[in-house]
Amino acid sequence: MKTIIKKIIFLAVILAVFSACGKKPSLNYDFNTDTSGPARYPDVQFAVISDIHVYSKELGSTGSAFEKVMLSDRKLLLDSIDLLDFAINEILSTDVSFVLVAGDLTKDGELINHRIVAEKITVLKDAGINAYVVPGNHDINNTESFSFSGDIATLVPTVSEQEFAEIYADFGFKDAIMRDSSSLSYLTELSSGLLLLAIDATRHKENVAGHHPLVGGKINQQTADWIASALREADRRNAAVIGLMHHGFMEHWNGQAKLHPDYIIQDFKNFGKFLASWNVRVGFTGHYHAHDITRSDFDGKYMYDIETGSLITAPCPIRYVQINNNTMNIRSDFIVGKLHPGTDFAAKAQAFVKQTVMLEAASTLRKFRVSEKDTAIIADAVGDAFNAHYSGDENPSLRPTLDKSKLGLWGKIVLSIQQYVLDGLWKDLIPADINISFSLD
Repeated sequence: MKTIIKKIIFLAVILAVFSACGKKPSLNYDFNTDTSGPARYPDVQFAVISDIHVYSKELGSTGSAFEKVMLSDRKLLLDSIDLLDFAINEILSTDVSFVLVAGDLTKDGELINHRIVAEKITVLKDAGINAYVVPGNHDINNTESFSFSGDIATLVPTVSEQEFAEIYADFGFKDAIMRDSSSLSYLTELSSGLLLLAIDATRHKENVAGHHPLVGGKINQQTADWIASALREADRRNAAVIGLMHHGFMEHWNGQAKLHPDYIIQDFKNFGKFLASWNVRVGFTGHYHAHDITRSDFDGKYMYDIETGSLITAPCPIRYVQINNNTMNIRSDFIVGKLHPGTDFAAKAQAFVKQTVMLEAASTLRKFRVSEKDTAIIADAVGDAFNAHYSGDENPSLRPTLDKSKLGLWGKIVLSIQQYVLDGLWKDLIPADINISFSLD
């Protein structure tokens, strides 16, 4: 009994520390007090991809150092360029007029990979399809920009904020109406009467050599003030606005902010209310590698956070969006089963997602001193839950039964405290995630 009590105290301390980490003061937002609705959205068609994490095999594809990286995440790194090429060809066969890319363009900000991305999306521009990018947490001043050989990881050149803007000058920055001097945020025209508010919430300026790069997202007061000025400009032009940001604008499952606060912008409740007050109805995001849509309502106004799953994490989605008669119609195309037809590539990719999630869950459970037997049972359930959330439109009727009677006492206690994770991931918050239509009135 004393051992169990010690473990409970240990777990309580860890959870208290985690909870305290997510509490940050709010910025001074310049809310719009005008209660009128937004400008009417013009008819337009576009595509959205996210977290493409391009990786050149020139940086290494074998050896223990690279294998360790592969098993630490859910990315199909070795297939990243093939998946991007396939997605671009798919997009070229449609009638879209532009493409939004919601950050994490490279594995870890390697200069060689940024150059490949720019070259690839230039194919879209040459075909008359504009592309617009924002940086993700992996993309700039990354302290883990490595090449791999055997068991050795060697630092290779990454990019600075200025270099990022130069490499992607043709993809949002050069023709911007307004740019923020304290971040890589910008405002640009997508079509007549429609503006893109591209927000850089990454913390690349805080990355320090020898330490892990920061994952979380936040903006400072200067950027918050710039956003307000950009939205005033949109209001002056009587133009509708679409948001684009790597980090989530809001929670995508009940409890996400508790378990994974770094995947949602700091102070997300007030920030979402701020954007909604200026009639930003929709924002496109990535980062969490899940394919999910959620909506929040604020004092008579609302905003949708349309998160697109990673192009290199099964099921490897592309979103296609059509705005017609002030209604947004979204359909999703999952390309994991199209890249290598007639093979087991898709099944292996889906199994790889579960395997890497289970490894991460097991590592966390061991920190809570859960037995190996109980760790295996709980990690398996976590793997299924994340697989469901990543794919979108979670169906609780497909949720495998977790037999708690097989767990020891400590395993049951830990599971009871963390049960909100499994329940939250399996509950699909409104609205639908994969294919949906909704009014922008």
